Amino acid sequence: MALQGPEEVGEQVEEPEDLDDQDASSISPAEEITLPPGTGGDEEPEEAFLLPWDRFSSWLHCICVVGFDLELGQAVEVKTTRICYLSFPDSNSGCLGDTQFCFRFRQGSNRKSSLGCFLENTDRDAPPCLKREQGHYYGYVYFRQVRDKSLKRGYFQKSLVLISKLPYVTFFHSLLKIMAPEYFEKQEPCLEAACNDIDRWPTPHPGRVLTLPIMGVVIKVRIPTCYDKPGTSQLVQSAQGDSLVSIILPTIHEVDLFRCFYPVFFHIQMLWELVLLGEALVVMAPSPAESSETVLALVSCVSPLRYCSDFRPYFTIHDSEFKEYTTRTQAPPSVILGVTNPFFAKTLQHWPHIIRIGDMKQAGEVAKQMKVKKLKNLKTLDSKPGVYTAYKPYLNKDEEIIKQLQKGVQQKRPSAAQNAILRRYFLELTQSFIIPLERYVASLMPLQKSISPWKSPPHLQPFVQPDFMKTLEKAGPQLTSRLKGDWIGLYRCQHFLKSPNFDGWFRSRKREMTQKLEALHLEALCEEDLQQRIQKHTEVEVVDLVLKLKDKLVSTNSSKMDCVQVRSVVWKLQQQVSVALLRCGELQMASVAVVGDLFWA
Repeated sequence: MALQGPEEVGEQVEEPEDLDDQDASSISPAEEITLPPGTGGDEEPEEAFLLPWDRFSSWLHCICVVGFDLELGQAVEVKTTRICYLSFPDSNSGCLGDTQFCFRFRQGSNRKSSLGCFLENTDRDAPPCLKREQGHYYGYVYFRQVRDKSLKRGYFQKSLVLISKLPYVTFFHSLLKIMAPEYFEKQEPCLEAACNDIDRWPTPHPGRVLTLPIMGVVIKVRIPTCYDKPGTSQLVQSAQGDSLVSIILPTIHEVDLFRCFYPVFFHIQMLWELVLLGEALVVMAPSPAESSETVLALVSCVSPLRYCSDFRPYFTIHDSEFKEYTTRTQAPPSVILGVTNPFFAKTLQHWPHIIRIGDMKQAGEVAKQMKVKKLKNLKTLDSKPGVYTAYKPYLNKDEEIIKQLQKGVQQKRPSAAQNAILRRYFLELTQSFIIPLERYVASLMPLQKSISPWKSPPHLQPFVQPDFMKTLEKAGPQLTSRLKGDWIGLYRCQHFLKSPNFDGWFRSRKREMTQKLEALHLEALCEEDLQQRIQKHTEVEVVDLVLKLKDKLVSTNSSKMDCVQVRSVVWKLQQQVSVALLRCGELQMASVAVVGDLFWA
């Protein structure tokens, strides 16, 4: 069974057999409720124009229920082949009880979102790691397997799956902990009520504290913004209104890094380098929960840099990219795979970097130091946990962070504190690496005095790799990091500067700086005396000028430069043009009307 908003019916997600054939339950919107006092209950002006189920669609694409058919195996109660296999653990995992994990799969090329414009505005203020996935969907799974003698197989096996564009891992897992047990007890009516609750939520808006009622429980969250200080949480419990809140989530997306890296934390620095360079990595774990958590931890360890390569927290042999990723005729792609099937130990043996983890240790157990092992040693299905690679790190091993974490284990330091220490370590490491790039890219920005109001804005200077490499000798990461080693080697054109991570980062920075130049150009136009300039030109020239200004404003709006400063400048420029045209004595009223129509069309 799959529940989704009416506007989503018939839209292709992956392949015709995936989400395209799903039945859409006819769920009528419930009556509006009054949210508790606070920011979450306030409605943004643009939200007043949302239609029924638009709010639901801004959080979720659909909800799927996956059951196990004795003859067909796992199957959604409609046709969704890929989601079926990704929603169940491999048979060898032996997951009894309740298990939560997530997966990620490609979106069909022809699919478009009905809320694209609105959600793009929401993405504008989100940090890079929390922007919506353009080409992928996330699946958040709550799987239950318990003994049931009344069934032929002897077990009850079913998964409740939330499909979304949003990478809010912690939030959706918390949501499933509320929804899934209720569903397994009360079945479909419970899901219908949950969908109605979600359709009353405010849309996900970075920077706002949201109170989200769901099935008698109220969740309080805050979506981070790109303006937040990295490594901090802005959500604090307030005295007013919190009496109605059942759950307060300090984070919506962060996983427990220390718990995930604990089996291999002697090699965390080397793993950081591999993720930074976009190397092909495979995580072999005993269960989908450990597989997905470890992959997500790897992806987040380079934050605030966005990981721009592909990653699959849980990958199976039934995935449509299985042949693409396991072929030996070409080098493995830039992707991080999380797998549990022992078959992959042989199929992916040619991959350059393999992480094999056992059951995740408890925080009170001291991990044993494991040496990096050669790939040729990974031949049997019962290979011991460890890191199998021939990679030699560029940076010297940081013994200080390892001793600090080991001391915390011995002293029984809380897991949250250990996680904060490790997250801060990765943050400082990534920032030290990115600062030289930020400094060099800032130097590519033209001087403000070169911006003329009556000429096109100047272009950014090109990124010249040899010039950047020269800056590293005096202004490299060694200025901000205590770590020694070959920092310059990490940047070289055959490494980071050729990786998808650099390409994604530079495209984003180039877009931001181009928009800044456009904003400065608009400001320069506003400072000009348009009335005086119009008086010096003929009527035809004035019409041409106004048309060019109109094109300028249209292009500004289409480029999504929707910050308060730009909106103010655009409004001021429109007012100046209007006043200048109305006061210009050389233009006849008819001409003024024609120009005005052209300008405001």
